[in-house]
Amino acid sequence: MSMTDPIADFLTRVRNAIHAAHETVELPASKLKSELARILDEQGYIDSWSVIETPEGDAGQLIQIRLKYTEDRRSAISGLRRVSRPGRRTYVDAKHIPKVLGGMGTAIISTSRGVMTGHDARAAGVGGEVLAQVW
Repeated sequence: MSMTDPIADFLTRVRNAIHAAHETVELPASKLKSELARILDEQGYIDSWSVIETPEGDAGQLIQIRLKYTEDRRSAISGLRRVSRPGRRTYVDAKHIPKVLGGMGTAIISTSRGVMTGHDARAAGVGGEVLAQVW
């Protein structure tokens, strides 16, 4: 399968793992995906994440994400949406960074100063590409 949109793949794998109630999910590592995982971790959507070496013979590394659930097995993540897509990029300036669920959710923005939450980008006065929304 050709990977035209690694971020959509990242979100889909996490979504599928949650639906299947998995404890962890592994996906091909990249700098950008590490940043996504870091933000999910900082915002409390996942328990932890780490970069692990792939089994013998495989190229590259994997990101392993430990998913977070409540006592009654509900995921800390109730939704993940890809916003900007390869065929239709979505860019915003600092004033137009979308609020997710009235501020309850998190927008993930790729800015000239790195990948950050919509909240942090707004505070820093920078816009960028709206990668995804999490709630």
